[in-house]
Amino acid sequence: MKISVFGIGYVGAVTSACLCDSGHEVIALDKDKVKVDCFKDGRTPIIEADLDRLIAENVKNGRLKATMDVQEAIEQSEISLICVGTPSREDGSLDLAYVEQVCEEIGAAIKDKNEFHTVVLRSTMVPGSAKNICQPILEKASGKKAGVEFGFGNNPEFLRESTAVFDYYNPPKIVVGADDDRSAEMIMALYDGIDAPRVISSVDVAEGVKYADNAWHAMKVGFANEMGNILSDCGVDSHKVMDIFCMDTKLNISKAYLRPGFAFGGSCLPKDVRAIRAKGKEIGIDTPIFDSLMEANDNQVSRAFEKIKASGKKNITMLGLSFKAGTDDLRESPLVTLADLLLKNGFNLKIYDTNVYKAREMEGANQHYIKEVITDISNCLVESAEEATKHGDFFVIGNNGEDFSKIIQSIQDEATPVLDLVRIDADIEERQGYHGICW
Repeated sequence: MKISVFGIGYVGAVTSACLCDSGHEVIALDKDKVKVDCFKDGRTPIIEADLDRLIAENVKNGRLKATMDVQEAIEQSEISLICVGTPSREDGSLDLAYVEQVCEEIGAAIKDKNEFHTVVLRSTMVPGSAKNICQPILEKASGKKAGVEFGFGNNPEFLRESTAVFDYYNPPKIVVGADDDRSAEMIMALYDGIDAPRVISSVDVAEGVKYADNAWHAMKVGFANEMGNILSDCGVDSHKVMDIFCMDTKLNISKAYLRPGFAFGGSCLPKDVRAIRAKGKEIGIDTPIFDSLMEANDNQVSRAFEKIKASGKKNITMLGLSFKAGTDDLRESPLVTLADLLLKNGFNLKIYDTNVYKAREMEGANQHYIKEVITDISNCLVESAEEATKHGDFFVIGNNGEDFSKIIQSIQDEATPVLDLVRIDADIEERQGYHGICW
């Protein structure tokens, strides 16, 4: 394939050389004459293992060229990868000036090009940038429609400095964002021969993947360091602890708990986060990550409350009260907190949770808690699904109760608002009144 790469920085240089090494022809473009001259001379503009050899070999065999002329780059390629920088502004937002300029220049260059040309964003940008900023610029400058008269998509990179060439050929996944099949297939074909999981998604989902990755990596570093500081000052070998921690691929190093939804609760997580945070403070260790966990958890409850409040509805039916389905355990259930908020703010509340309803008649700690501690909430419990359905003009799905999806499906008016905190069933997501808490 004939490819133009816009930007000979870190990503652009590695991408250009590796594409050539995979058999493609690349013309790389940059406004910096020094970088262009480096490529023309077969030299690398950055220090990166194996990159000097790849550039030298592919300039010599004619696969890799460089230019400062946009029109030349577009004419000699069928697909363009935008790899220019997206630096931070003082407020933390991205400065997209380079991306915007390149999009305008590419758009103008493909205006009179008869062949179908595909434009791919490889620069890292927050979700929404491609569709709301880049696509309109390209369409205006070219006078053409994205996905129809020219291809458009994005292709996030997962390259680590010092191992970038290795990472290019051994990626954790290959993600292509495009809203038309032709663009998606063309972008994915760049990586023929590379063995990795392949995902085609919408443009905005692909943008989101990159940020989820990097934020998670930063969180992992911060978590390990914060935990390590506390363990070390308690006389514990933090590396041994984390080695054992990482052996758990069922819960710790896995998809578990990484499904966006409602707040955590139960007998363990809130208590133990508070405990490790308190231990840190006792021995003089700051714990900003652990401190923020409880605040973030409270924010998710507030988010649900505000969504209910914004509806203007007053008769609320909650499906589920225990912190997860299949139990009557109400210890630190965020649904109890949400129910309390609703009652204190004048909502008419009914709650359907068969396990909790039965627990009112069973001897034990939960019976006392339900009858003596959360009396007002206890009085909202109903025995039957029919009673719950009849009351509500706004429904909240609080946990994965086995009959909750059927209850929602039984509501005749599809416009009845439903706030789903767990993404219980895809079958109900097409309802007119359906809303997920964070999807």
